[in-house]
Amino acid sequence: MATSASPRIVDSADVSPDASIGDGSSIWHLAQVREGVQMGENCIVGRGAYIGTGVEMGDNCKVQNYALVYEPAKLADGVFIGPAVVLTNDTYPRAINADGTIKSAHDWEPVGVTIERGAAIGARATCVAPVTIGAWATVAAGAVVVKDVPAYALVAGVPARRIGWVGESGVPLVAGDDETTWICPTTGDRYIETNGTLTKEAA
Repeated sequence: MATSASPRIVDSADVSPDASIGDGSSIWHLAQVREGVQMGENCIVGRGAYIGTGVEMGDNCKVQNYALVYEPAKLADGVFIGPAVVLTNDTYPRAINADGTIKSAHDWEPVGVTIERGAAIGARATCVAPVTIGAWATVAAGAVVVKDVPAYALVAGVPARRIGWVGESGVPLVAGDDETTWICPTTGDRYIETNGTLTKEAA
């Protein structure tokens, strides 16, 4: 049985020896991967991207150039993070306390963004923690997400709102033969909408 290739880490990347990088993963120029990161197999971290302390990434994730993934974000398998995306971690950001002293790590509680299997975050979108992006959802480029996104939802705007549904291929779904049925024009898969939730019909 063939084994996966060892991780590829270019010389200019800054990867903590404390990080766990899965086989077949690639860390490109000027990327930083902090202590305690758990990265699965076959992931790609693009130029200048930042993966914060203790971030968890599943297998087959792509983090494109200059994206900022702040801890304690959790990415499931197959998550796509577009160029210059920001996943925040501070609900009430301040550089100083009310008395003027500089804030330290003990003065705030980091909160994370959770992204479920197969979801995609478009270029320059911002996800304001704490939010969960549902499985196979798509966040449009430039959107600002401030509340949870359901599975298969297509959201856009500032703040982001659902403007449609997408299938697992990433293509927007088209209406079926009734108002609760949606069909993927690429795969033919059928989905049922119930009270703002979409589920895929069993094959």
